[in-house]
Amino acid sequence: SDNLSSVAYATEEILLVLVTAGTAALSLSLPIGVAIGLLVVIVASSYWQTIHAYPSGGGAYIVASDNLGRLPGLVAGAALLIDYVLTVAVSIAAGVAAITSAFPLLFPWRVTLGVLTVVGITVANLRGVRESGRLFAVPTYWFIGSMALLILTGLFRVLTGTARPLPSEAIQATHVLTPFLVMRAFSSGCVAITGTEAVSNGIPAFRPPEARNAGVVLAWMAGILGSSFVAITYLAHVYHVVPRETETVVSILAR
Repeated sequence: SDNLSSVAYATEEILLVLVTAGTAALSLSLPIGVAIGLLVVIVASSYWQTIHAYPSGGGAYIVASDNLGRLPGLVAGAALLIDYVLTVAVSIAAGVAAITSAFPLLFPWRVTLGVLTVVGITVANLRGVRESGRLFAVPTYWFIGSMALLILTGLFRVLTGTARPLPSEAIQATHVLTPFLVMRAFSSGCVAITGTEAVSNGIPAFRPPEARNAGVVLAWMAGILGSSFVAITYLAHVYHVVPRETETVVSILAR
């Protein structure tokens, strides 16, 4: 759930940066999305090797400490502490945005919903990794099924010529389209990769043989993540979806 949930908002993060350079800049979302898709493959391949090299569980801190020394390991550990806090903040904000997109009446209560969700997820995780995994399995599979239905429907309409893109909006540029802006859009879209390390860190929670099962899960996860993210980015490009404050890109696309 940590890794796959980012499909819901990664494309939107790219568009939010590009839209500052005007409508024409939004066309760059597709090549940026493909580049991030390739990066997903590279990162997943690296962690697949880590899983088999550290079958008892190993993430950036352990790998850096063992191979580069104590200081690089502490830097990696400090980065992870910040990253995990940001993952919770961004994922929950995106989840609440999805809820308020489906039920606009809840939009004024989005901060309250976010705080309540943090408390709920905290309580669920205090039960343990394996128990919380079972608890979050149902919404995770529901999410995967919903995204698959959305993507297949969108691609079917594109292939059959029945797609009806939204009217193109003329958006005034507030920034000049520079290589730095494109790189910033790329880095913002890289939230798609968050959570990849969770499998490598959680190897002991898998059934025997732990390393093999973790490797299989990582491969499936990377495949679903990469294909879903690139497909959503492609459909957002084809349907001329522009990010809005009160509704998510995925919600606009689905509607």
